[in-house]
Amino acid sequence: MDVATKLLLSGNEAIALGAYEAGVALGCGYPGTPSTEIIETLAQRPDVYTEWSVNEKVALEVGLGAALAGGRALVTMKHVGLNVAADPLFTSSYTGVNAGLVVVTADDPAMHSSQNEQDSRNYALAAKLPMFEPADAAQAREFTRAAFELSEAYDTPVLLRSATRLSHSTGVVEVDEDAPAPQRHALGFISQPSKYVMIPGNARRRRLDIAARWQRLQDAVETHPANSVEHAPGEVGVITSGVAYQYVKEVMPQAGVCRLGIVHPLPRRLITEFARQYRTVYVVEELDPVIETQVRAWGIDCHGKDVFPSIGEFSPGTLRTALGLPQPEPIGDATVEVPPRFPALCVGCPHAHVYNALRERGMIVSGDIGCYSLGVMPPYSAMDTLLDMGASVTMAHGMDAVLSNDPSAPGQSVKPQIAAVIGDSTFAHSGLTGLLNACWNKRDGLYIVLDNGTTAMTGGQPNPLSGERLGREDAMHLDYGYLARAFGIPDENFAAVDANSRKAVTAAIDDLAPRSGVRLLAVIGMCIIEVKDLKKIDKYVDKRDARRLEITEVKEHSHA
Repeated sequence: MDVATKLLLSGNEAIALGAYEAGVALGCGYPGTPSTEIIETLAQRPDVYTEWSVNEKVALEVGLGAALAGGRALVTMKHVGLNVAADPLFTSSYTGVNAGLVVVTADDPAMHSSQNEQDSRNYALAAKLPMFEPADAAQAREFTRAAFELSEAYDTPVLLRSATRLSHSTGVVEVDEDAPAPQRHALGFISQPSKYVMIPGNARRRRLDIAARWQRLQDAVETHPANSVEHAPGEVGVITSGVAYQYVKEVMPQAGVCRLGIVHPLPRRLITEFARQYRTVYVVEELDPVIETQVRAWGIDCHGKDVFPSIGEFSPGTLRTALGLPQPEPIGDATVEVPPRFPALCVGCPHAHVYNALRERGMIVSGDIGCYSLGVMPPYSAMDTLLDMGASVTMAHGMDAVLSNDPSAPGQSVKPQIAAVIGDSTFAHSGLTGLLNACWNKRDGLYIVLDNGTTAMTGGQPNPLSGERLGREDAMHLDYGYLARAFGIPDENFAAVDANSRKAVTAAIDDLAPRSGVRLLAVIGMCIIEVKDLKKIDKYVDKRDARRLEITEVKEHSHA
């Protein structure tokens, strides 16, 4: 007899469970809130290969390689990570898959921990890939399994869209304790150059295959169980998807609902028939009017972004405001004043002094993505730009390229000094290519790597500079001294210092700042949050000693 166990899981945990139950052989990604916990959860399964990849592009290519070799693969990232992975994403639509390939992209409406707000459904449209969008943890598990099945049935990568509220909220998921062990796809790579080698002649033929596949997918979604209709006797119908479904059910309990679990391609016949039943039809979707645009193109009259906002995260209150409905009475005392608490670097962060030194010297500071982005906040107020992963290096390059031609730029009597500040994980992600570009093009600037031995912003994941890989297994780490030599940076333009020594940090900046050419400064310390965690598992002393030795070694290697 089947025995069902009810588990309370976050959306991310449920996605990992669904992937495991689907027989996933490989899971990889780059840590990014709100997606990080998917790989961390899957890593607890010893029979699944998991890794943190250097960046999202690399992760997707690793995943596709595994799929072509017969292993089901799950690749995870946040929405801006999908930008990084866009190159292989689009062409993987052409190559197709062997075993299933599911790419999870976690959007962040309202930008709780992101530099922009974007709707990943647009990638599904542009890359001609099917996309699932679960509404709760139970669906997150169910749709992940379904995504693998769809991927193999239609020879295509499949996108699964999450969002902050789904990823980090919890829900009940029923698990069959007597379920058989997951069935794995048969391993093995079959050489098919006409399908997997995307030279133009092959790509043109595969483009026709995509069109034929899309027609079959459009027919399939009409009856796919991920899409459902909940009719009601009133005159109002709502077409919705994802977490917005939960808000619709709370705020509009008397409305009929067309609940879309597959948001691309959309089931035209299902939606058209649903809309015919109601006098007024609303489309409730977070961010862009993706569903609304298609529904209107089919000639269906509806209300969407003329009523509901296209900016920010939805909530029951958002829907009530848009519909002119009264808000419920507050439960707590709304008069209690909470003192403002601004985000700031942790007290005792080893990298705080770098910002003090740069501000005191009046340098232009090109910043990057990570907890050190908080250098823009008081009391440091020492960051002038922040764009995306790795942009500190390349934007500093661009500034130097134009300012070097105009020493008397506005407000400057001499050419301003420029510094780029980047964390160790971000440096590995996309800073290395920018640094190579600066060296190759003979630019001028101080490039500072704030190396705290972990990917701190997303919870302390390892990276190629931390000496560990996923699961705290010992691994290689990038040696800054050898890197400087390989990039042709002169010995006098390189330094590695202990982040906890204010004297050493200040002296290194004072020595390197006035020099010409590319200067690389590695400021090596330990994240104080990770220190606490390492002490709990008796690994602090080993890592501390390794970091101290690293500072000595990189100095030696740069002069070897």
